[in-house]
Amino acid sequence: MNATVSPVIVLVSGGMDSLVTAAIACKNHSNVYFLHLNYGQNTEQKELGSFHQIADHYGIGNDQRKVIDISFLKQIGGSSLTDDSIDVQAYSGDSHQIPNSYVPFRNTHIIAMAVSWAEVIGALKIYIGAVSEDSSGYPDCRPSYYKAMNNLIKEGTKEGNIEIITPVLYLKKKEIVKKAIELKAPLAMSWSCYKNEDKACGVCDSCVLRLNGFKAANIEDPIEYAIKIKT
Repeated sequence: MNATVSPVIVLVSGGMDSLVTAAIACKNHSNVYFLHLNYGQNTEQKELGSFHQIADHYGIGNDQRKVIDISFLKQIGGSSLTDDSIDVQAYSGDSHQIPNSYVPFRNTHIIAMAVSWAEVIGALKIYIGAVSEDSSGYPDCRPSYYKAMNNLIKEGTKEGNIEIITPVLYLKKKEIVKKAIELKAPLAMSWSCYKNEDKACGVCDSCVLRLNGFKAANIEDPIEYAIKIKT
């Protein structure tokens, strides 16, 4: 596919899903901007470091990467990622219950920042690494949510022509790992743990889903874990 010249924005949290999304966007476009949001999460500094490493890897200049502080989400609380009084849950395997790591309405705040920036720089596409596999736990990962968001953006922007792109939405974690290998994405630079910034805890929802994906793909995860539970 020929790379396109018009600017696109990629939301890069530093996690594996956003890394693969960034790899896809950088393959398909030549004028790529990276956006990262700090919201007072437990692993804020680690995720920020991963963001800059990934941006460096893909040659994203300082003028085409932006970090925005939305730490009001920590003030609001209600999540084990932002409220120190709530412990991060170990993976339970119950996909019908919203885990306490859910940050209330987080993706909407994040997408709103990206849409505002897109209007300024003339970007028509915003890439986000949402995964439907997570949607039973996180309501803002549902395909219907992104359909609704695109309708909202159409109604609420000047030209109404900005679109959210979700290239890994229907992929399983195993497929995301394989896609990362196919695209030579730097998996060692990504960080998925909700709890720790040194060694990944290995027991939170995000760690277990990631480890299961690597196991199913028969590939060794390059990051270090404090514990690797048997799944």
